[in-house]
Amino acid sequence: MFPVLDQRIRNWLARANAFYFALYAASAAFCVYTCVYAYRKAFAVATFDGLQFGGVDYKVWLVVFQVAGYALSKFIGIKVIAELQAHQRKRGILLMAALAGLSWLLFAATPAPYNLIFLFTNGLPLGMVWGMVFGYLEGRRTTEALGAGLSVSFIFSAGFVKTAGAWCMQTFGCSEYWMPFVTALVFTLPLCGFLWLLNLLPPPSAEDEAERTARKPMNAKARKKFMTRFAPGLVLLIIAYLLLTAFRDFRDNFTPEIWRVTGATVKAEIFTLTEIPIAIIVLVAIGSLMLIKNNQLALKVNHLIIIAGLLLIGGSTFLFQLSLITATLWMILVGLGLYLAYVPFNSIFFERLLAAFKYVGTVGFVMYLADSFGYLGSVGILLFKEFGFKSLNWLQFFITTGYIVSLAGSVLIALSLAYFHFKYQRWRKGIRSRLMFF
Repeated sequence: MFPVLDQRIRNWLARANAFYFALYAASAAFCVYTCVYAYRKAFAVATFDGLQFGGVDYKVWLVVFQVAGYALSKFIGIKVIAELQAHQRKRGILLMAALAGLSWLLFAATPAPYNLIFLFTNGLPLGMVWGMVFGYLEGRRTTEALGAGLSVSFIFSAGFVKTAGAWCMQTFGCSEYWMPFVTALVFTLPLCGFLWLLNLLPPPSAEDEAERTARKPMNAKARKKFMTRFAPGLVLLIIAYLLLTAFRDFRDNFTPEIWRVTGATVKAEIFTLTEIPIAIIVLVAIGSLMLIKNNQLALKVNHLIIIAGLLLIGGSTFLFQLSLITATLWMILVGLGLYLAYVPFNSIFFERLLAAFKYVGTVGFVMYLADSFGYLGSVGILLFKEFGFKSLNWLQFFITTGYIVSLAGSVLIALSLAYFHFKYQRWRKGIRSRLMFF
């Protein structure tokens, strides 16, 4: 963009110590994904009250169509992100954002319900962006801190872009239909600026590769080999992640409806204010894992953090039902538990899995494998709510699913912990045997 300035920043990054390098990289990634989130989730602040098609709320159809596109994108991403070259990331992110923004323009210009298809075309490109952004960060000694910084972007953004969407409606007088496109426009220039900064990051150093193993694209043969080697553990993790993703997406899309049923006063800023303490705590908890140099130990600690988050979801919900905590505190605690369990999957859990077993590959492939099934779960839970438990209001359904996710998820992650512990012991024994042979 600016050759002289580009070179100066690159020179500074080459000389910067680990703290300033991590601060720069995490901040740039955080800001890029926050801007991209505005292309996806600002519409969730709208309620489209009273509008139904086929006996189903219009907003539910919107979410279903968008998540369906997002889920399909994750399946496509299993191949695309795994094989993506580093020099393709910047253009890829800009192209995905442009297609998503165009979809919002067509959505606003097309009458309901015919505009539902543009929610599908909005979600389809955006599902690729996470893997492209994380590709800049993986395989580094500071990946925990970098990944945590990126991951808290969707905690913060989940509330921030709703606040931004409400602000656009209040400031520009745009309708609920035009608000998503207007919000995307507001974030377009910041997205370009922060992506320029992110794209200046150098690739992982030799020291990074020595500690975390090299990160290289994975072809079909490499992907099949990885799946075969870790199949039982991956199945447990993917089912747990499916539950978490469905629960997280439900909370993200229907927060206004849940708040309204609790009887709490809902103002635009509440969507941001309740997420800020969650983002800070998760950032500190996950980022501090970079202090653990032993990759196998870090993998175990990741399991334990996920279990703690799952138990917090169920425990805080129980206290809320006993009227021992307020609705606001409950929403914060449920969000904290949810993201303590969810964030490791999106940043450093699979990073440490590859590093612990010295596996040369890319985190993007494993993440997209889990995400593809996770967002299928998001579609499933919405259809289940509308066609199976229509009589339950948003709050009742949220509480019920919270208990299911908490209990079932804890069991699945505990089994995964046991599997990878014994898998690692056998792997280490095999290495020692080969060394003794030679």
